[in-house]
Amino acid sequence: MKRLALIWFALAAFPAQGNELPDVQTCLNSHVARYEWLLDMHKGTPVEEIPGGIWHVEHVSNCGTIGIVRCDMAEDLEDRIACQIELAEELDGLTDKVKADLPDPETIEGNHWPERLYAISHALAHGTSAGADCANQAELVEVWCEANNASNRLRTTMLAWEVGRYLGQTPDAIEAGWAGPPPIIRPRARP
Repeated sequence: MKRLALIWFALAAFPAQGNELPDVQTCLNSHVARYEWLLDMHKGTPVEEIPGGIWHVEHVSNCGTIGIVRCDMAEDLEDRIACQIELAEELDGLTDKVKADLPDPETIEGNHWPERLYAISHALAHGTSAGADCANQAELVEVWCEANNASNRLRTTMLAWEVGRYLGQTPDAIEAGWAGPPPIIRPRARP
């Protein structure tokens, strides 16, 4: 139920364009813009004093889920399968780009909990899979599972990026080239 509410929240953040859901990159651009806004708002504030915290990578998972739903909207089974495969590749490609910007944790000075969290999230982002989590399923379920796992890998890597950004150690996503400006949110017509 909570995940459904988060998906609804993510969908509500995008301008209505017919019945189309935003693509993963557009969704990620909006997430990055929100995060940069939070950083700006709380500049100089100790992380412990930020109401509600500052790291919200669950929104990244919503981007992956929206991508999965977009694929599921295809009418033909082969198109749905091909879309899920492309989605997993896109998510893993974004993960690789974000990981390329993550500095080694040993280069970050300090031993407060944000520095320790960065080291842990960096290790998780660079971890290896324990095996084929999605094997031995029906093909559609297997490709959906792979896309979902790719979304989780991106979420974990984004946590490392967000903590590194808070610490001033990772570059702005737009400057790094893996995100763009968020979509313009047009005012909604009043009834």
